[in-house]
Amino acid sequence: MQPERYRVAANGLDFDVLAWGDPADPLVLCLHGFPDTPWTWRELGPDLAARRRRVVAPFTRGYSPTGLAPDDDYSALALGRDAVALHAALGGDDRAVLIGHDWGAVTAYEVTRLAPTTFAHVVVLAVPPPAAVFAPFRQRATFGIALRQLRRSWYTVFHQLPGIAERSLDRLIPKLWRDWSPGYSGRGDAETALTALARPANRRAALRYYRDSLRPAAARASCAPPGAPVLYLHGVDDGCVGFELFALGRAMLPPGSSAVAVEGAGHFLQLERPDVVNAVIADWIAAPAPPPDGQR
Repeated sequence: MQPERYRVAANGLDFDVLAWGDPADPLVLCLHGFPDTPWTWRELGPDLAARRRRVVAPFTRGYSPTGLAPDDDYSALALGRDAVALHAALGGDDRAVLIGHDWGAVTAYEVTRLAPTTFAHVVVLAVPPPAAVFAPFRQRATFGIALRQLRRSWYTVFHQLPGIAERSLDRLIPKLWRDWSPGYSGRGDAETALTALARPANRRAALRYYRDSLRPAAARASCAPPGAPVLYLHGVDDGCVGFELFALGRAMLPPGSSAVAVEGAGHFLQLERPDVVNAVIADWIAAPAPPPDGQR
């Protein structure tokens, strides 16, 4: 099923979106990460549309053809405000679902704190609560986990180099797809991402996600616990965020949450194992929504 494509104005930006399903059905807002585009939802979108959901996946701020941030802000807080504004602009109601992968997952965690009752269900893929990434540094027994994750995250330091990082993306993005999802051919996806980041301004914008996240206030805020229950899925073979962090992340989720390990998948698990990912997500969002405070 080919998606519709149109523009949506929200939070001072014009978002280019892909959409599947009947506009009268409940909204599912799907957010991509780096280095990716909304085409990452090409398996999940039609599946949920067949289950009577309206799936909308925007090119997030800075990714062409969506515009650049008018305030030059690419922080998680700005991304979270985009998601809340898109919910309103798309006619979302109390049945709406938010799904995020990679930076989309970071955004989803932010939304659970910013507006915990806006979405009935929240799904995060490939990223545990950010505090789980820092937790291994606090104990000698888990320090090896911390060091291994630091090696995987080398690119976040490289992204801090103005100009150099932007110019490297033609080589770096295909490499990240290969490294993060071993055995999966992400060549076409990498090319699609490079098209969305063809202009220098778009490349700078995508890298600003990383640069803005290292500001002290932003880093502290990201380590706050999620403000509402989530479904958290993580590929066992993830080469970006090591599966060693799965158990730590699961322990930090609010009551009412669920965590699922996906065998035979790396970082881009929604494309590698859509048979598993689609079914788990469909079951989660079909169930009664857990209350934001996790109490039953």
